[in-house]
Amino acid sequence: MIRDLVNRLHGQVQVRVECAFPERVMNLCAAHNLRFWDLCREDEHTFTCVLRRRDYRLLRRMAPRAQASVTPLRRSGAPYFFLRLRARPVLAVGAAAVGLWLMLGTFFIWDFQVEGNKTVPTETILRALERQGVGIGSFGLSLDGEDLRNRILLEIPELVWLTVNVSGCRAQVQVRERVTVPEGVDRSPPSNLVARRGGLVLEIHAFSGIKCVVPGMSVEEGQILLAGVEDTGTFGARTTAGLGEVTARTWHTLATRVPLLAQRKVYTGEKQALSLIFGKKRIKFFPNSSIEGRRYDKITTRKQLSFLGIPLPVSVERETFRFYETQRLSLSASDAAARGEQALTQYLRAVVSPYGEICSTRTDLRTLGDTLEVTLRAECEEEIGVTVPIYMSP
Repeated sequence: MIRDLVNRLHGQVQVRVECAFPERVMNLCAAHNLRFWDLCREDEHTFTCVLRRRDYRLLRRMAPRAQASVTPLRRSGAPYFFLRLRARPVLAVGAAAVGLWLMLGTFFIWDFQVEGNKTVPTETILRALERQGVGIGSFGLSLDGEDLRNRILLEIPELVWLTVNVSGCRAQVQVRERVTVPEGVDRSPPSNLVARRGGLVLEIHAFSGIKCVVPGMSVEEGQILLAGVEDTGTFGARTTAGLGEVTARTWHTLATRVPLLAQRKVYTGEKQALSLIFGKKRIKFFPNSSIEGRRYDKITTRKQLSFLGIPLPVSVERETFRFYETQRLSLSASDAAARGEQALTQYLRAVVSPYGEICSTRTDLRTLGDTLEVTLRAECEEEIGVTVPIYMSP
């Protein structure tokens, strides 16, 4: 790729060589270090090849020695391009202005790339940079990284480190978030550990408080598992914090109804719209994008242009509108059951995952007119304890 670029910068010419003995021309090129490529033999006495502009001139002067004729077929490259522009001064000036603008545009920031953030949104970081004067169109060489870092860290306390590296017209923002120290367990307020839901107790680990249940015991929702009030027998009652973990086997029953008549999309056509984006300016290449009254899916793709690996302040945006119509579709009982089971399983995982895991499930089906009732019964193992404060009168 680099060699082809260098050849085009020097200019290249595709020629046809006719000679009774073509090998003489090749030996002549080898003797004078004339480089050629893309050799193609047309017949016994004719072949074509590509040479640089300078080598083509030398070969044309030396061709009579080998009793050969050299005919140029196609000229390409930067020298011939600028020679053609001599007759069109306005176009030459325009091309020079565009090249100068693209070269100067690489000293400004036209794109941001944020890395290292997980909890702090990218928009929050970009807005903080914009309030400090670093945004689209900012001069990249004038950034004071240390001063910018100190100001941003004061504005966003969730960050402990930030740096902005400018490469061409792209600014790479690298951040490191603050690690939150977990809060310590407060054992001072008196509290009870009660059951969040009913189940069969499997294990109980008490950190403080009085055990009110044992493994193998069934509990109901709201029942006390670890009490924060202890009767000493001699000095009255003593209060403490009922803290611990209680694992129990629980049962969940979920139900939903799935219609046997559904709708699906049938795509009828599509429409594309192209735009050029210069910083915050947009140039549209379509007269009207109004598609009111029609249903469609919109897909937007954006690609930033680059030259020799250097990003340019120009992006091409393509918007694809896929039009569709809805069509009624009859679902079989098995498909409807699969949809209902999948939806119930996802909901069950969202409910149980913070506390435990699903051990087994069973699905029951019942047809009710145009709908299918799907019932999911699951057996789980989860932590059921929740802390409830004890309110005491002064």
